[in-house]
Amino acid sequence: MTMTFRALLGATALCATAAGIAAAQDNVTLTIATVNNGDMIRMQGLTGEFTAANPGITVEWVTLEENILRERVTTDIATQGGQYDILTIGTYEVPIWAKQGWLAPLEFDEAYAADDLIPPVRDALSVDGKLYAAPFYAESAMVMYRTDLAEAAGVTIPESPTWTDIMNAAKAMTDKSKEQYGICLRGKPGWGENMAFLTAMANSYGARWFDTDWKPQFDSAEWKATLTDYLTMMNEYGPPGASSNGFNENLSLFQQGKCGIWIDATVAASFVTDPEDSTVADKVGFAQFPNKEGVDNHGNWLWAWSLAIPTSSDAQDAAKTFIAWATSKGYTELVASKEGWRAAPPGTRTSLYENAEYQKEAPFAEMTLTAINAANTQKASVQDIPYTGGQFVAIPEFQGIGTAVGQQFSAALAGQMSVDDALAGAQSNTTREMTRAGYIK
Repeated sequence: MTMTFRALLGATALCATAAGIAAAQDNVTLTIATVNNGDMIRMQGLTGEFTAANPGITVEWVTLEENILRERVTTDIATQGGQYDILTIGTYEVPIWAKQGWLAPLEFDEAYAADDLIPPVRDALSVDGKLYAAPFYAESAMVMYRTDLAEAAGVTIPESPTWTDIMNAAKAMTDKSKEQYGICLRGKPGWGENMAFLTAMANSYGARWFDTDWKPQFDSAEWKATLTDYLTMMNEYGPPGASSNGFNENLSLFQQGKCGIWIDATVAASFVTDPEDSTVADKVGFAQFPNKEGVDNHGNWLWAWSLAIPTSSDAQDAAKTFIAWATSKGYTELVASKEGWRAAPPGTRTSLYENAEYQKEAPFAEMTLTAINAANTQKASVQDIPYTGGQFVAIPEFQGIGTAVGQQFSAALAGQMSVDDALAGAQSNTTREMTRAGYIK
């Protein structure tokens, strides 16, 4: 696709603005820590466009698997190690780290068009009205499914399905003799891996992590129903070895035509519909994240992989220059000019969803925006709760607690313990840690 003249002018102006910001920092090397997913790898491939416009800045990438990235950047920023100039972090870390004084606030000129950032995403990355990270892409979660398999199995997945709809469809689509699995869900342990999905699923079942006194609720009927149904789907209709599968592994399975249904981040939509990488690109339908019958909650998943500057960086002006480039309208147009509008980083800018070319090329656009705007991270559960967050709990201790619970649930998926034992372990461990941290008096 050829970039329009107006878009080219916009990208040129952006580069000029970025070059001006960095003029005082010649011969600067930026070390950027990022996650190994498709959109970030695409950004690395376009780095030459940035360095050509900013010859005084060299960019070095540290690309890591999600769990390892979180561990390393958390350690570095907490110790003020200064190893990285730009961090790829999420909506969980930003408000916590900003309040600790670990992140530099971001202020851009008018050309950046900060008001174009989708309000729920911008608000999630701001503290006291100041932006502390710029969203590279944002996501909620939704159902992606094989329309051909659903038709062959005689099942319909409505636009707003219940979990009963999903389980019935997954059962009908399963044919393990053909390596055709009805459903693929995250099983790899981690607070941002299996617990991101299971927390959203629990929200949609009416569960909550803590009551208003910060007492864990894994002994509730809602959590038992969540974990029981999850294990039933995975064991009866899911792929083998699912306890090792995270986002990337399930993406690969779906692209290879081995999954009937995949429920995960909306950002995956561009990859499953990419004819160069997906064998089922023209056979994918989309629906809202499911809810349990009688529960008005579709998971409340909201996440943004964002770029932030640690206060320990000694190249903050150059870092801001790169972030302004990578999260701009001009970058979106650059991606579109090279790979088509379907590949544009989703979920961050209102203007993208008003773009007729994007709407035409991205059949998932409307459902993605609906999911993002519907997320209520201020009240993730239908029950009363003392915390914010959608598929996570926005407290510093959640990384450790969430990962420990994720290990229990992954072990249950691997057949190493029962539902009751996994929930009892989660209840006991979380109660101990929350008491130790001073939440439970």
